[in-house]
Amino acid sequence: MTEAPERLRLRLPRALVDPRLSGLPVGAGDGLVAIELEQRQGRITMLRPLAAAESAAGSLPLALTPLVEPHAHLDKCFTAAAFPNPEGTIAGAMASNRRESDQRTAEQVLERGERALERAWRHGLRAIRSHIDSGGPATRPSWEALLELRRRWAGRVELQLVALVPLAHWSSAEGEELARWVADRGGWLGGVLGPPYGRLRSDRDALGALLGLAERLGTGLDLHVDEADDQPGRGVSLVAAVAAERRCGVPITCSHAASVALLGTRRLERLAEQLAALGIAVVALPLTNLWLLGRRPERTPRLRVQAPIRSLQRAGVLVAVGGDNVQDPWYPGGDFDPIELLRLVPLTSHLWPAQRQGLAPLTTAPARLLGLEWDGLVREGGPADLVLLAAGSWTDLLARSPRRLVLRDGRWLPPPALQQPSPLLPAVSMG
Repeated sequence: MTEAPERLRLRLPRALVDPRLSGLPVGAGDGLVAIELEQRQGRITMLRPLAAAESAAGSLPLALTPLVEPHAHLDKCFTAAAFPNPEGTIAGAMASNRRESDQRTAEQVLERGERALERAWRHGLRAIRSHIDSGGPATRPSWEALLELRRRWAGRVELQLVALVPLAHWSSAEGEELARWVADRGGWLGGVLGPPYGRLRSDRDALGALLGLAERLGTGLDLHVDEADDQPGRGVSLVAAVAAERRCGVPITCSHAASVALLGTRRLERLAEQLAALGIAVVALPLTNLWLLGRRPERTPRLRVQAPIRSLQRAGVLVAVGGDNVQDPWYPGGDFDPIELLRLVPLTSHLWPAQRQGLAPLTTAPARLLGLEWDGLVREGGPADLVLLAAGSWTDLLARSPRRLVLRDGRWLPPPALQQPSPLLPAVSMG
């Protein structure tokens, strides 16, 4: 790593700058403000707004704080070539995933996970929540490898781990044993809630048992719910109903929640208000959902289903956006690159990063969701951690994938192996 200059001049989203910093404009139509900062020994020691004469539009690089991935699958990443899903269907993904997990070893997960974290770190990610296939022969190899990676990468990329099993598994003796093992290692409990759904009572009982287990063990829940383009919102509605009945005190995340978008306006508003009142968060996963859902044989899809981000935000629900699968049977693309996700969500989800609610799901919201110590705002005394982009505006960012410099603890990280050295360095190396 290379030492960074003590003073940097940047354009930052106002939403990522300490709100107590005075003298800053609200931000032009792009929501960006020009800042000079000073950093020493990995901490920011000074922030000041730049006058207009010091910050001609386009002359300063756009910068963000390192981002957070709220939903990944590190155990199965980079398996698409060996276990393809050419039809792009959920059934095909499940079949290929099952074949892969039956052959999975700890060494494979360790190698794939190391490669993933190396890329994530250099691309500008600082934390990842990963779900892990659990409850079968791949459980221990996958967990042991990712726990080892959590130890190795501490201080660079924070890992949170979630056990992913069929929901009913938690009601068995084996499930309770697994839950205790996971909780003892700081993990969360997860599961899949339809479709296809079981009888309403069986789903309700399984969910109630899982919530009770999480309460006893003091761990959180992150569920794959309503990853579908039919039976609108049935799973999320059930999670909210059972959580309300039990007055559940553990943190709950509903990942996917895609079919919720198919609810009528008033039903959607009521459900969103209930989620907000209960403190249930949602992680939207547009890339995988747009790849898998709405498929019809030999037809271009008309129905593109994903979580209704804006409706949930209006009700006060904490909503984060994640990249989900990376080069596996569930989605053949991705590279643990949060900037590429930021570039895609204006197209997939109509989130415009110049607006606070368009940027938050990729920055401050996932930091809150994971309960990270740093909220991701630039402030005096805070970490000297930034992602500097070869772009002066959001339009530049959307026009082409930018080269970048990642600043961690006051030093530049080497770029990813596939990325050429950045021409940004001379531009920001100012005294």
